[in-house]
Amino acid sequence: MDRRRFLHRATAGAAGAAVGPFALASAESRAPVVALDDAAFADIVPRLRSWRHATPDEAADDEDFWAEIRRAFTIDTNQVNLNSGSVSPAPRIVQEAERHALTIQNMSPSLWVDELLIPQREMIRQRLAAMFGCDPECLAITRNTTESLEIAQFGLPLEPGDEILTTTQDYPSMLTAYRQRARRDGIVLKMVPFPSPASSQDEIHDVMERAIGPRTRVLHFSHVTYTAGQIFPVQRLCRLARERGLFSVVDGAHAFAHFPYDGGALDCDVYGASLHKWLTAPFGTGLLYVRKEMIPRIWPLTAAPESLDGDIRKFEQIGTAPVANRNAIGEAITFHEAIGSERKAARLSYLRERWMRRVAGVPGVHLLTPDDPVQACALGTMRIDGIGAQDLTDRLQREDAIHVRPRFVPGEWEGIRVTPNVFTTTWEIDRFAQAIERIATGLR
Repeated sequence: MDRRRFLHRATAGAAGAAVGPFALASAESRAPVVALDDAAFADIVPRLRSWRHATPDEAADDEDFWAEIRRAFTIDTNQVNLNSGSVSPAPRIVQEAERHALTIQNMSPSLWVDELLIPQREMIRQRLAAMFGCDPECLAITRNTTESLEIAQFGLPLEPGDEILTTTQDYPSMLTAYRQRARRDGIVLKMVPFPSPASSQDEIHDVMERAIGPRTRVLHFSHVTYTAGQIFPVQRLCRLARERGLFSVVDGAHAFAHFPYDGGALDCDVYGASLHKWLTAPFGTGLLYVRKEMIPRIWPLTAAPESLDGDIRKFEQIGTAPVANRNAIGEAITFHEAIGSERKAARLSYLRERWMRRVAGVPGVHLLTPDDPVQACALGTMRIDGIGAQDLTDRLQREDAIHVRPRFVPGEWEGIRVTPNVFTTTWEIDRFAQAIERIATGLR
């Protein structure tokens, strides 16, 4: 394949929106040319763009549209994957971009990594910042949400007795980080419960506001809880934190690329997210947003030179690291943009509503997620009287080849979390609902 054909193929998926993972660098820095797989860079994205006339509501139940999306993935059709909330598969175009970055990396690592692959990170930073809605100089590329948020958790200036306010449904890794800092530095971790399902976002806001005390210094909460998919009133809580002089730290693991929002308008100090969930980027990719004026105040996890004190890149100083997965993020963004944020969110809401409304009236079934588009999107959680969450998870896998994830909130509730994605079919959703009906009925 000559260079002209290579550049055309590598950029075909972007349909003019962005260059492919190696095209720009190949043209300008004389990088080695690697032929990309025809199947990976087939014209899936241009075909998706032909649906741009469809409104989100029109596209939500258009099975032809979503069949095209499904064909872009290497799905195991022998099981029903309803656990995209942990890690999502990447589409072929992203897998192929990562493989070819790895090939280039291993041609001459010290040359091509430093001269070609790492510089491309700045384009990724710009595109992620545009998606999130912030200045690129406020966004770092990390490995996951845990790394992003622990930068703030361990780097914020706190003193003995300072209180961290969060909820009993915050992510375990984040609670572990605060508990370690409590043992080391004498800070105090305060966790408050809230109802599942909540009656409204007002209820969530009021629970958090009432829990703020005189020693509270940090308000830490999830944009979307990993437990029941509860969407928090992020902007209101961040503004509440600012009014009270608190740091606001938001766990966006389950929000970024899940549904549209303006990250810059959230008014938070710190926001962390994983890209291998709803953006369907390679495993081990994430982002960290830090408000500009906060960057100098937060210490990085890995030491950085003093010259970077005010530079967002100080949070990326982790030593030698894999670069191929990060360089493939651009293709994940292109794929996401080809679908359209609004259409994606409408489809995910449609799939959750489809199974929740079918099982809602089944005796013994309890829904822990609000059936409210303001408070929930893709994630939905439920339980059945008479069977534990782990047993129900195992039974669904054993009897129906359906993969879900059990979730536990100690002392409050347990249930199974159901997280479809853009590759999920309505047949799979109906199969799940039918299985729940059968199991619940059989336990009576």
